[in-house]
Amino acid sequence: MPAHQVAFAVEAARADTLEAVLEAAGAEAITWAEAPGSTAVLEPPPGETRLWDQLRVEALFPADCDRAAIRAAVAEALGGEPPDWHATEIADQPWERAWLEHFQPQCFGGSLWVVPWGMDAPEPDAVNIRLDPGLAFGTGTHPSTTLCLAALAADPPLGETVIDYGCGSGLLAIAALRLGAARVLAVDNDPQALVASRDNAERNGVADRLEVADAEAVLPVADRVLANILAGILQDLAPRLTPALASGGRLTLAGLLAGQADSVRAAYEPACQFAAPVASGEWVRLDGRRAPL
Repeated sequence: MPAHQVAFAVEAARADTLEAVLEAAGAEAITWAEAPGSTAVLEPPPGETRLWDQLRVEALFPADCDRAAIRAAVAEALGGEPPDWHATEIADQPWERAWLEHFQPQCFGGSLWVVPWGMDAPEPDAVNIRLDPGLAFGTGTHPSTTLCLAALAADPPLGETVIDYGCGSGLLAIAALRLGAARVLAVDNDPQALVASRDNAERNGVADRLEVADAEAVLPVADRVLANILAGILQDLAPRLTPALASGGRLTLAGLLAGQADSVRAAYEPACQFAAPVASGEWVRLDGRRAPL
């Protein structure tokens, strides 16, 4: 069906409020993206996932919506006219397949694939994880996630206990299980992430070996710990993640820029010993191993 789209800029701190206003006004879909001229937020406060200080929101409404009422509701929430307001009429198109033009099966390490539901797996006999597109950090499209998936594919956690700390969609946890892990604990401070991880694990047939827990849970001793978060948070987590590693256990840290690698590595040394960083563009991955106890 045709639709009416509105787009405007907003401070990231007001995103939740504006999302509620748009939903109350009848929005059928809401998309957030980086606003022109915004500044990257590389270290958001705990519990927040915003990546920029200024966002551009696009919201789709039914074609017969009350356009004046929508704009008035947004203006009231913002305390004035929304910056850079733009309204467009969207012609009818097969929305359920439009995203396929931008999200295709991806291969990691030559043997691990992430394949959208409804698409044929390029290599049916490979390890295929089924996942619908969503946030970049959750589908394998972000360089940090790509680095972590490549690490798992290159050195599968056969029979191991794994912790995926900051699990998001559960992609890394599911990949570890599909690659032979005996058990994975997926940890996140966002309850929605835990629900998504459990649901995605069920859809991929590995839910019986997955546990989910909030960030306050007691961590088991694991053979491998994965943490794809952000540099500052990774440093703060060192006293929590290091004791969770068994003697000789492997540590995979990602979500950091090349210039942040030394400070993150220092937070885990000398308890962990690291190889040279692995880079993908400006992002890097640190591979460490717990020193013998």
